[in-house]
Amino acid sequence: MTTTTLEGVLEQEQARTARTAPAPIPLSRIVSVELRKSFDTRSGFWLLASVGIAAVLATAATILFAPDSELTYDSFAAAIGFPMAVILPMIAVLSVTSEWSQRSGLTTFTLVPHRGRTILAKAIVAVSIGVVSMLLAFAVGALGNVVGSALAGVDQVWDVSFIDVTDIILFNILNMMIGFMLGVLIRNSAGAIVAYFVYSFVLPTLSMVLATSQGWFKDLQPWVDFNWAQGALTNGSSMTGEQWAQLGVTSIFWLVIPLAIGLRMVLRSEVK
Repeated sequence: MTTTTLEGVLEQEQARTARTAPAPIPLSRIVSVELRKSFDTRSGFWLLASVGIAAVLATAATILFAPDSELTYDSFAAAIGFPMAVILPMIAVLSVTSEWSQRSGLTTFTLVPHRGRTILAKAIVAVSIGVVSMLLAFAVGALGNVVGSALAGVDQVWDVSFIDVTDIILFNILNMMIGFMLGVLIRNSAGAIVAYFVYSFVLPTLSMVLATSQGWFKDLQPWVDFNWAQGALTNGSSMTGEQWAQLGVTSIFWLVIPLAIGLRMVLRSEVK
């Protein structure tokens, strides 16, 4: 009887050992969940809907108020670009901080213990939303250019090249990633949004004043001011090698390093 009992215990132990570990949740599923979380609240839905609404309103305002000579595709793209530069970073901020402001982080990081995969999925969703939103905005602008030119009785002017489109998309994606970085670093919706507006409106002004009053900073500004370096993407001309280098250096200082610090804090902090 003892032998039979030992054999049964051994068989159970072998069966437990042979049991395969569950497969990890694929990244594609985490991305789909994060994308769905961006739409399934009323505030999230209307924030994303505001991208299309702002594009339509900016296009209509250009048709109504711009002189006939300025009804060009570049005018429509510039009008749409301003609200996009404000709305898209807010989407990136809230995609991260919602886990803490809505106190869903404990559930999220329990279901997916590897927090880095969740943050990566949020970044993929934010960039995807940014690219799709910009393509939608360009489509609305193109429609506005056709309609506006027809109503004004002037020739259509398509003065935005493919390189200009890619530069503008890159400009807005970098802005989104700044918002994403602030969300990861601060993890508070109000604090991250305020920090973004300080970065976007206060720091460039201070940098411009310093460059105007201090000669030593004027040559240094393109290498330390991320906003200045990004501005070269929207000048309508091809960027030089030096301008790409300036964008790379400033992005490391203002984006990559703070994001790395924020990620380390997210991975090590206690979620409540």
